[in-house]
This record gives sequence, structure tokens and C-alpha cells, in this order.
Amino acid sequence: MPDALPSSPLVVGIDVGGTKTHLRAVAGDTCVADHVRPSGGWRPHDPVAAAGWLAALVAGVLPAGARPSAVAVGGHACETPRQAAQIRTALHLHFDAPARVTGDAELLVPAAGLDRGVGLVAGTGSVAVGRRADGTPVQVGGWGAVLGDEGGSAGLVREAVRSAWAAHDRGEDPDALAAGLVAAFGVHEVPALGAALERATDASAEWGRHAPVVFAAAEAGSPLARSVIAYGGRSLAALVARLAARGVAVDDVVVAGRTVLAQPALYDAFVSALGTSVPGARPRPLDVPPVEGAVAMARSLV
Repeated sequence: MPDALPSSPLVVGIDVGGTKTHLRAVAGDTCVADHVRPSGGWRPHDPVAAAGWLAALVAGVLPAGARPSAVAVGGHACETPRQAAQIRTALHLHFDAPARVTGDAELLVPAAGLDRGVGLVAGTGSVAVGRRADGTPVQVGGWGAVLGDEGGSAGLVREAVRSAWAAHDRGEDPDALAAGLVAAFGVHEVPALGAALERATDASAEWGRHAPVVFAAAEAGSPLARSVIAYGGRSLAALVARLAARGVAVDDVVVAGRTVLAQPALYDAFVSALGTSVPGARPRPLDVPPVEGAVAMARSLV
């Protein structure tokens, strides 16, 4: 790895996602380390364990003897300022350097090179974040597959099953959506889908991996699947509208997440609904890794 110049502070940015973690360390214009690993073991509700996990990651990636001048972390499931502050405090036991901890969605706006705006993620789950004029953070959504995450892959699958059930109750024959769900969950009939959902030990991951069924059914002409996708788009736009109602500037909406960016039908549904519910808001798909936002935050601490 390249040696950092003594005059260039070494800053570390970490994006801890629900599935993978991306660490990038830079000194001036030099990338000292760029590392991706699974997020297994990340325990954001245990500040001491979370800080130890982060410290071990940094120690295992940086060159021997390298010490960061600043560390910034965007962490999956860091849901409140208090939780983030507790992890930051615990990090000071490992690093004699300034540190900042936020939710991972807060990385999107600085990653896009903006000073303010909304970060909207729709991957396995969904969440939107922003800040009021006084800097107070506001988060909406992100409540998990069972109760929320509309527009994320797990939420789409949950709503698809509900739609298939409703069609079954109306006496309709299974369409492409129902047939796809039955096959994906390995059951024999639509009524058995409920038990299949309940058996999941990790609802977000196990439900979410079947989201391609919804999009395939929509392409095959399923009105049910198309309505589920449209609902997902409206739900994502509603997150932005809630932030606007709470005093967050929503002129720019930075969008990330493999579900919404990889599926044009969902992204288009979101953009259409956003234009209706929040006129003037500009959606901006993020075209760089979110870890760039963590690096920008770390630079600001030096």
C-alpha cells in the first residue's frame, strides 16, 4: 500500500451497511486502503461491541503503525442521535482522534458533494434522512420488514403476498405474481405463503431476496405486481414528504440502494410520485460509493 506523507492527515471513512461494510482510508489525494467485507457481527445497539468491531476492522485494514487522524462512520441501524453518540464515545477508547457516527443514510448527501438535502435508501429496507436548518437530524422510515420498510425489497415482498392473498379471497385465479411467490417460497398454494413468511428467522434478508419475483411478474403483465411497485414508489416519496413537513430542506434527494436503482420500474414510480407529493424536489441517483460521504465527514473533522 502507498505510504502517506507526514503532512497529509490519514482519515478513515466507514460505511456499515446491512449486508456489507466498506472502509476507505485516504491521506491527501492518496488512497491508503479500500476494503469491503461482510457486515456480520455488527451490533449497533451495543455501543461497546460496535466500537470494538469498528476498531478491529480499522486495525486489520490499515498499514502497520498507521493511526487515523479522524474516523467517520455511517452505520446501519444507528437509528437515533443518542445511539450514535454512545458508539462515538466508545470509539474514543480505541482512537485518540476525532470521530463521528451517524446512520448510514446520512452518508449520501456528502457523498454527492452536497451540503444539505435528503438521503433516501431503498435496498433491503427503506429510510430517509435529512437535517433541519439548525442541524438537528431527522430520520423517517427504517422500521424493519414486519412493520415498515415500504419500497425496500422486503417491504415489496410483504405487500406482494398481501395482494396475492386479497386476490385469492376474491376468488381470482393465481396470476404471475401469485405463481412466482408460491414457487419462490417453495409452497404449494397461496394460503401457505403466510406460514412461509413467518418461518423466516431474518425477515428482511429472507423476504427481500424474493423481490425479483415482483418485478418479473410486473414485466409479465401482472396488474397486482404493478400495483405493488406503484405503492412502493408512493411510499418512498411519502418519506421525503414527511421530512419536508418536519422542516428539512428537500430540494435535492440523493437516492441509493440496489433495489430502487437497479429496478427502473420502482425508480420511475418513485420519481412520478415525488413530483406530485413534493413538487420541486430533485431526485439524484448516487453514482459513487456511499463511503465517499464518510470520507468527506472524516475530512471535516481534521
